[in-house]
Amino acid sequence: MRVAVLIAAIVASSMSYIDGTALTVALPVIRAKLPASDAQAEWVSQGYLLFLSALILIGGALGDRYGRKRLFALGTWIFALSSVACAFSNDATMLIAARCIQGIGAALMIPESLALITVAYGPRERGRAIGIWASASAVMAAGGPLLGGWLTQDFSWRWVFGINVPLAAVVLLLAYLRVPESRGETVTGKPDVLGSGCITVALGLLILALTRMQHRFADPAPAAMLAFGLLLTVAFVLIEHRASDPVVPLRIFLGRAYSTATLYTFLLYAALGGALFFVPFELQNIMGYTPLDAGKALLPTIVLIAVGSPLFGSLAGRIGSRLPMLAGAAVAAIGFALFARLGVGASYVSAVLPPTLVIGMGLAIAVAPLTTAVMGAADRNDVGAASGINNAISRVGNLVAIAVFGIVIAVEGGGALPTPAHPQGFAHAMLAAAMLALLAAVSAAFLPRASRSGYLTGTYS
Repeated sequence: MRVAVLIAAIVASSMSYIDGTALTVALPVIRAKLPASDAQAEWVSQGYLLFLSALILIGGALGDRYGRKRLFALGTWIFALSSVACAFSNDATMLIAARCIQGIGAALMIPESLALITVAYGPRERGRAIGIWASASAVMAAGGPLLGGWLTQDFSWRWVFGINVPLAAVVLLLAYLRVPESRGETVTGKPDVLGSGCITVALGLLILALTRMQHRFADPAPAAMLAFGLLLTVAFVLIEHRASDPVVPLRIFLGRAYSTATLYTFLLYAALGGALFFVPFELQNIMGYTPLDAGKALLPTIVLIAVGSPLFGSLAGRIGSRLPMLAGAAVAAIGFALFARLGVGASYVSAVLPPTLVIGMGLAIAVAPLTTAVMGAADRNDVGAASGINNAISRVGNLVAIAVFGIVIAVEGGGALPTPAHPQGFAHAMLAAAMLALLAAVSAAFLPRASRSGYLTGTYS
């Protein structure tokens, strides 16, 4: 039974991760084929991340209330059907809309996958199980660019989405036949629809404002949207403070372990998501790589993540997560800085290979210990919400970084995507990613020490 839970969780998470990383390689081709503007190309990614980021909060909480297996299966159905809609999109608007629906499915599916693992495995085995989950998911994510490049170049970009259908069939078969149902024992009441709606609108306004700033620096409308989005974010916190059954239980953040790990998540995943969105454009549009070559260029990270994640996940179960998280983010920061050396005429061996190796090493060290720290700091009845919150934070980091890095590039070159005439825009964006990863390393130093059981102290009861 536990093996089936782990396999179902891995395949489900892998669908989302493959979809995201494969799309980064396919997106330059999609932009040309549909065609799509710079802003529309960003929203193919941003629309998905927006709904995933906002609704993953209530997705985790709904699983604790109504059944984690039930929400897991429902999310998988939505994700699969919207993937079909993505594959058959005939213009950018339809693709963006289908991607938004896909984000809703992922918001139900992803937090439940990790929550099911956390419930199925005891404290002593959980670190290893999460390490296996992180390793397998990371390998699938890292293999996404290669798969996306191959499908886009030899078949069609539409198969990047079509590949989700057989994977979803495997997940649903396991879920209905082998995965047991579970709920939070003390969770009652109605879902926090007001809070969920508030944060969805807030994030939408914030990202829309940042995206418009890439193209209209003198327009006052983005500034007004940004201010209103920030105001709604404050309102969301107040709503959650007063709600009887909040989508974000604020008590989770009272423990230093969870709050620090959440900050770390935002910083590291902002660096990663922002960098990996723009690197394929640099490789294909500036350095002349084919989609398949761009996918191959990122392939070395697979071996490092595959080998390293289970080892460091087990290590975190013995010594705690603080040291691996600090070291992993610091190593990754070096890799992001090395990406600044990409450009016209740069060779693969001297310019592309080093950062992919260094970033892969950093993520192998950091990802599984981070996940162990997050889930180890959560009460058993809140594991769905805790997983959802942390996943949401990682996606919000992606959202913000893509928009902000686009502004950095636009200031240099007049457009939100890399151009040969203005190479410094891309370089400055990669240095910004390095700074974010370095700040993540600093934040890890504030994690509480490990207890004898290997989990962080400072959790709430």
